[in-house]
Amino acid sequence: MRIISNKEVAYLLSMPKAIEIIADVMPKASAGKVNLPLRHAIEVGGPNLMGIMPGSLGDPACYGVKLLSLFPGNAAVGHSSHRGAMVLFEAEYGAAIALMDAAVLSAVRTAAASAVATNYLARTESSILTLIGYGEQAETHLDAMTEVRPITEVRIAGRNAEKAQKFADESQRKYPNLAFTTGTDIRKAAQGADIICTITGATEPLLFGDWINDGTHLNIVGSSIPSKREIDEDLVAKASFYVDYRPSTFAQAGEVMSALESGRITKDHIRSEIGELDRVAAGSRKSENEITLYRSLGIAAQDLACAHFILRQAEKADFGVTVEF
Repeated sequence: MRIISNKEVAYLLSMPKAIEIIADVMPKASAGKVNLPLRHAIEVGGPNLMGIMPGSLGDPACYGVKLLSLFPGNAAVGHSSHRGAMVLFEAEYGAAIALMDAAVLSAVRTAAASAVATNYLARTESSILTLIGYGEQAETHLDAMTEVRPITEVRIAGRNAEKAQKFADESQRKYPNLAFTTGTDIRKAAQGADIICTITGATEPLLFGDWINDGTHLNIVGSSIPSKREIDEDLVAKASFYVDYRPSTFAQAGEVMSALESGRITKDHIRSEIGELDRVAAGSRKSENEITLYRSLGIAAQDLACAHFILRQAEKADFGVTVEF
């Protein structure tokens, strides 16, 4: 088994490569060529959870499980809210062949999936990006959005003005040609934006349908269990709605489950999984005024495909530590 650290994962999995990997694996998931049991979460004290995400791929042939601690209070003491490990197995003899940090893997592959959806659905000229949230996913989503659209202006919004400004200052050093603004007024930050990414741990909606301008594309990313939601039912019903995987959407996306229960939508409101979109057909945006929304929950196929790539790159570069069992 090769053990690969978070710094090595970050070095080996660049954002452009992650976008390429996710764009390749999502059609396989939508075509039923992967085995994807639903994510399972168990309580481990207070608001803290451990998520278990198993799955298997046929191409490349591998299977594995991601074990991820979800500790929402970590950010206050300087730790990632998502910490854990990815265990990768080879399919011929069933041996565990890699153990790698899951925090960086999760952050990069999640943002890469948003980039794939954005590439299909956002207007080509989209240049104004709003990030609602300023944690680890804000950093990777900024990297991802600038890879697929000509971003010139970035608005950072959240409850803590100081943290939003700190993130903007750090990002300005990385992206000196972008114009950054910050604030606590989410409505103001959302209005007029071309692309909005919500990347928070909100339990109640913080973004509402009547705030969103025509032509906007949204990536709704932060809430991954039924008890959390970042958007209201009006926005669910108003938007052309795309997802990563229907089974997990109907079982774990709180705002979708609520809108189904209230009768605001039916299951047919889900227009497509992103793995079903045909890039040759220029995605599925029907008009310049359409509001498009990608609801991300993350699936094990994304983790497995990225982990397999990381392992192969680590083998070539002799990264990590190998151990014998």
